[in-house]
Amino acid sequence: MSSLAALERQREPLVESDDDLLTECRAGGEAAWRELVARHTRRVFGIAYRFTGRVDEAEDLTQEIFIKVYQTLDRYQTIHGAFGAWLGAVARNQAIDNYRRRRQEKLKKADDPAVIDRMDSGEEGPLLSLERQERVRLVHRGLKALPPDLREPLVLCDLPGLAYEEVAEALAIPLGTVKSRINRGRLELAKRLRSRHRELVERT
Repeated sequence: MSSLAALERQREPLVESDDDLLTECRAGGEAAWRELVARHTRRVFGIAYRFTGRVDEAEDLTQEIFIKVYQTLDRYQTIHGAFGAWLGAVARNQAIDNYRRRRQEKLKKADDPAVIDRMDSGEEGPLLSLERQERVRLVHRGLKALPPDLREPLVLCDLPGLAYEEVAEALAIPLGTVKSRINRGRLELAKRLRSRHRELVERT
């Protein structure tokens, strides 16, 4: 029976590990790279979707992430832990960079008076539309005014909806520091918004 069992095991297809596939990738193996991508696409797409909230943008970001991973394969070493964990860190960092770029573009647009003039008021009516846009601009300006150490964890937690643990990993700071900075950031932002609101009320 033992010899038969050994024979059956020999007949079973061998599933290559990530490390085996990485070795082949570094040697130029295209099939190995395709297998790695297929194996980890779902996880990377999930990270991308959490930051974008749109399927089409998440698909584009997923491609960007895998391009980044391919370009930096030589940086991965087994001492960094499992390849999947390293890939996840690269994906989150790339997603954060992408999110920051998009956010800066939106902030610039929000500060452009021409954007408000071009906005479609829809069913809200022009006054309600302007009020809503003004609230958005106030929040954006309040976030920009926060110190970077308070702004970054707050933005990552409240907008793409990352968990505290994910924010801590992305920013490479302790979990307790993340919680403290997010609480302080929210309080500081609320104070700035109340102050700005009072200024606007007094002007009217």
